[in-house]
Amino acid sequence: MAELVTVVAVIAVIMAAAAPFFLSYLRTSALRSGAEEMATVLNRARQIAIRDNTSMCVTNNATSVQFHVATCGGTVWTGPGTDSSGVITLANAITVSSGQNIVFTYLGTASTAGAYTVTNPRDGRTMSVTVTAAGRVSVGP
Repeated sequence: MAELVTVVAVIAVIMAAAAPFFLSYLRTSALRSGAEEMATVLNRARQIAIRDNTSMCVTNNATSVQFHVATCGGTVWTGPGTDSSGVITLANAITVSSGQNIVFTYLGTASTAGAYTVTNPRDGRTMSVTVTAAGRVSVGP
């Protein structure tokens, strides 16, 4: 019986020491997942622009994204993954901000380079999603 109590005590000490690291990992993982989701949405806009031989403008608010055909004031694209208004809701409880709208051309390039800042509202940590003028989308710190 004494051995069992000792084993339980050792496990409790290890768990207490590991808990802060595990919680930090969970927060970082949620942020990275949200940034990867935003990168996937941007790559999707790029693929649609190439496929449809047109330009696609990506506009966003804090928790959702819309694609516009031809110009940023153009027709809202509705398709798989959007609601009836063409809104793609970001699912990972993150917020996204950007300085400008990104427009992908029919060649897959971006009219201007830009970046999105993805924020985990629970702890304020941020991660960047960058779009180069060549249309390459990347996630970084």
